[in-house]
Amino acid sequence: MDYRIEKDSMGAIEVPKDALWGAQTERSRQNFAIGTETMPPELLRALLAIKRAAALGNFATERLSKDKTMAIQAACDQLLASDLTAFPLKVWQTGSGTQTNMNVNEVIAHVAQELTGTPVHPNDDVNRSQSSNDVFPTAIHVATVTSVVTELMPAIRQVIARLQELETENHQIIKIGRTHLQDATPVRFSQEISGWRSGFEHTLQMLELSLTEMRQLPLGGTAVGTGLNATPAYAIETVEALNIALAENFVLTDNYFHGLANRDGAVFVSGALKALAANAMKMANDIRWLASGPRSGLGEITIPANEPGSSIMPGKVNPTQCEALTMVALQVMGNDSTIGMAASQGNFELNVYLPLIAYNLLQSIRLLTDSLRSFDQHCLAGLKADQGRMAELVENSLMLVTALNPHIGYDKGAAIAKKAYQEGTTLKAAALALGYVTAAEFDEWVQPEKMVGEER
Repeated sequence: MDYRIEKDSMGAIEVPKDALWGAQTERSRQNFAIGTETMPPELLRALLAIKRAAALGNFATERLSKDKTMAIQAACDQLLASDLTAFPLKVWQTGSGTQTNMNVNEVIAHVAQELTGTPVHPNDDVNRSQSSNDVFPTAIHVATVTSVVTELMPAIRQVIARLQELETENHQIIKIGRTHLQDATPVRFSQEISGWRSGFEHTLQMLELSLTEMRQLPLGGTAVGTGLNATPAYAIETVEALNIALAENFVLTDNYFHGLANRDGAVFVSGALKALAANAMKMANDIRWLASGPRSGLGEITIPANEPGSSIMPGKVNPTQCEALTMVALQVMGNDSTIGMAASQGNFELNVYLPLIAYNLLQSIRLLTDSLRSFDQHCLAGLKADQGRMAELVENSLMLVTALNPHIGYDKGAAIAKKAYQEGTTLKAAALALGYVTAAEFDEWVQPEKMVGEER
């Protein structure tokens, strides 16, 4: 491989000849060859958007020339449209994300000069009025908000819409309810589905609330929160430019010392993601129970047969979309634990677990987005009720006896259910044998369609 010589404050270092980065990026690349996890693309795009906006903020406050501003803008625009291969650094690096901030600065400076011929310095120009300590947390906030708003929320809304369709389609179907995995009183299938749908609606609200915190940016706090080498006007102009570029409504934090050292906003969002994961897992588990069989399980619904389920058992089909979604849910819950612990480790003026928080938070958003889209397309879209099976289980359920409670009392109802179960007879036969009701009374009082509650 051919190399060129780049220099930084520590001296000279060889850099691959065709690489767009400089000396500080190369040092990190060599010193942190740890794992395979590189910085999330969402975070890198957020950093590029911030650098672009910062150039405009510096120009508006007469801290950067027009030529350099335009050169940085042109470089950021080109890099935002690229495959991001110019940013190779690993997650497992300095806890402030300094090396990735410098990776972005160096690449922008290189591309800016290449595009325009204007000399641009990675620190003095691209990083002007900034520190990694305020830029990297800002990038976490920007990447989180944009990913949730443009990717995850639409995926959640699509699942909600699909569940609403299924509610309408299955409104007239009555099935047996279950608590503790045991027979309970009847419900409409649409009511059961509405519980899934409502869970997603509630977590959507939680996410929207959590983004209020993430829209508060610590940009302008620079190294320790005092704003050294920046101005309030620069921060205001930069956030305004960022909002225009991203069609967002970010605001400056009201306390830079909190904004740099505390990551409670990330914890809040991650908690909402964990709630979403919990609701998704509940729905997926319900569906794979209901679809269990096809001959030895509940078999109340069918779901799409997307691929062979076994390498040895011909014809076997498994609820694979449910399995994928529940695995994602567990990963999100694990990520949440990591984020919470990382956020608790701030010392004095900075938290130094920023790359870890960014990686886990953005992975949770990405996995939930992709898995919900997949689940909607490959499972929910083809979910069908087996009305005959549902009717059979309702008819044979012992818990229909609950409808007799107001008429004969709990104890007599229990005796009827136990007799029917022990003797393998119907509830009606057991009730008549015990003499607690007449046939006409039983038929009048035990009607599943009258046991499913009023419409809400």
